[in-house]
Amino acid sequence: MSAQSERRRKARKLRELLDAEGDAVYENVTHLNQGRYDAIERFDEFETLRTEARSIKEAAIENLPSLIETLRESVEANGGSVYVADDAADANRYIRDVAEANEAETLVKSKSMTTEEIELNESLEAAGVDVWETDLGEFVLQVADESPSHIVGPSLHKSREEVAALFNDVFDPEVPFETAEELTEFARDYLGDRIREADIGMTGANFVLADSGTITIVTNEGNARKSAVTPDTHIAVTGVEKILPSAAELEPFVNLISRAATGQDISQYVSMLTPPVETPTIDFENPDEPLGSGDAEREFHLVLIDNGRLAMREDDHLRETLYCIRCGACANSCGNFQHVGGHAFGGETYTGGIATGWEAGVEGLDAAGEFNDLCTGCSRCVNACPVKIDIPWINTVVRDRLNGEATPSDLEFLVEGLTPDAEGTVTPQKRLFGNFGTLARLGSATAPLSNWVADLGPVRTLMDRYLGVAPDRELPTFQRETLVDWFDSRRPRAPNATATRKVVLYPDAYTNYVLVDRGKAAVRTLEALGAHVELATPIESGRAPLSQGMVDTATRQAEAVASDLAPYLDSSFDVVVVEPSDLAMMRREYGKLLDDETHARLSEHSYDVMEYVFGLLSNGADPAALAAPDEPVAYHSHCQQRTLGVETYTEAVLDDLGFDVVTSDVECCGMAGSFGYKSEYYELSMDVGAELADQFADASDRVVVASGTSCTEQLTDLLARDVTHPVELVAPDEAP
Repeated sequence: MSAQSERRRKARKLRELLDAEGDAVYENVTHLNQGRYDAIERFDEFETLRTEARSIKEAAIENLPSLIETLRESVEANGGSVYVADDAADANRYIRDVAEANEAETLVKSKSMTTEEIELNESLEAAGVDVWETDLGEFVLQVADESPSHIVGPSLHKSREEVAALFNDVFDPEVPFETAEELTEFARDYLGDRIREADIGMTGANFVLADSGTITIVTNEGNARKSAVTPDTHIAVTGVEKILPSAAELEPFVNLISRAATGQDISQYVSMLTPPVETPTIDFENPDEPLGSGDAEREFHLVLIDNGRLAMREDDHLRETLYCIRCGACANSCGNFQHVGGHAFGGETYTGGIATGWEAGVEGLDAAGEFNDLCTGCSRCVNACPVKIDIPWINTVVRDRLNGEATPSDLEFLVEGLTPDAEGTVTPQKRLFGNFGTLARLGSATAPLSNWVADLGPVRTLMDRYLGVAPDRELPTFQRETLVDWFDSRRPRAPNATATRKVVLYPDAYTNYVLVDRGKAAVRTLEALGAHVELATPIESGRAPLSQGMVDTATRQAEAVASDLAPYLDSSFDVVVVEPSDLAMMRREYGKLLDDETHARLSEHSYDVMEYVFGLLSNGADPAALAAPDEPVAYHSHCQQRTLGVETYTEAVLDDLGFDVVTSDVECCGMAGSFGYKSEYYELSMDVGAELADQFADASDRVVVASGTSCTEQLTDLLARDVTHPVELVAPDEAP
């Protein structure tokens, strides 16, 4: 399949899912997301427990081999069996043998993504065992013959009306089902009969305690308890990463998982079972006898799944995936997932941001390749994750590995030499977007001719066909006079002898070559507030190649930026950044690309431009030196500002200066750098941004303001209006 055909296939799939499942996914995920916000807001210990939980998981994975052996001893001492399965086939063989030994005809199971991973249901059914899902969402999918779309809410892509229509069609009740209560009551009774009749009960486990053999199951339905203790034989299937040393380490996870997953202070059921449980077996064939009158022996098997996990443990970049507690917060917080769900943003089993790590680890790189690019690297999921997993970095590393295994394109020559070639076989599309700075330099040097040529219909058609640039997306307009040109034209200038601060402004590619006015405004604003300003060399931060998985190129660029800024830092300059995604690179991603000392130094001394303006004003700078408000404002902050916690500074500055500001509470504009430029993702990008457009639809009397390049371009397309940067609002017309 050609690259263009593949892009069209992917765009078609996303369009179909937007139409078929998008509304239900958005409604349900938004509800979970808001619940998480509210639950965290009223829980003061959330951040403290996140740090504690992270530390516990790090230690548990480090000591995993010894924990497995301790757990084996504990379970066997209690009368149970432990089997560590190398892979899916090994696990399924063992479970089939248990079923055969028990002459089992039926098995009931609670929700378990691990059994989905090993395709256990199919294995048992092929062996003649009837399997019944007892979790309501999983039962819905079993009836519909569909796969889960979410780690926690497997059927959240279905509305109540769709479930009612499904049940009415399959079960043909005398009175058609309509309400959620009717559907739940039917499922409870129907599955209750299956649980009573089952020969084997199966559960997963959220956590397993090594010192006692106790399994902990966190649910909102009572089916897991029933499945575990009603049949005489209980099989628990779980990944080896779920093991914790003891009950002493369990508390933070119980406090975190329900808040992160569903926005509850605590789940309906937190079941701690140390099987084989001592409760007597139940004899359903003699209903008149009291409960506990059965005389059968209880049997317990704990099946621990490796299936690539121990290899992930040895992988410096995938290792963090094993800290995951399967809460789904990464999916709920993701703008793209909120619109298309896990049937697009997921692989063979796992969905959402963390799915890349799981799929690459247990299924292989190719399993993650289909959906990996749906992660835009905004990092909202990192703030949402209860164990602080750096999910965007895992996605980036997998993207980098996929690049390394890609088949060279016949069209590679189109961009050969235009961008760095250290990455090997990178697609022309990724190579183009991975080095926007090179393109911007060429475009600026040949402007305005470059802008005119790029906008020609035949050129846009060719760019779509061979490079995957969305034909409906307005292209950036390159400026002939760059920010560096303008800044140098103001010289010679003597240093500001009365300056209270020394600033080096970092000119990102957009600020230097495209949105030059915001760079000029930043210089004028900082100087007006008494700072001495210098301009750094316009070297790309590495954000563009990193977004395409070009880690080597990003590292080289990061090293060049750090080297260029080092003399300024030696001379006590502060680094001020206009583009939030580049500030995120310096404060966050450079921690992966540079040595610790260099990263710490840059991180400590780099600031968002409006954050720095706030600091100057707070330390005595005269606000009268800035422009007075003359129009009301509709403001949208960039996602990277929010993840860094610096968006409030812009709002504070505008408020203190007397601007009438309406602030968007929409998390994602949908553009995400190059994401919204790509042909296969353009429609999704615009669909995500539609909510922001709706929120600003009544703001026609306000000037629209956005902090980031991607937000600026997206809002310009969505609203068909000019969009400005907040520093342009406050900048004086002339330098002092």
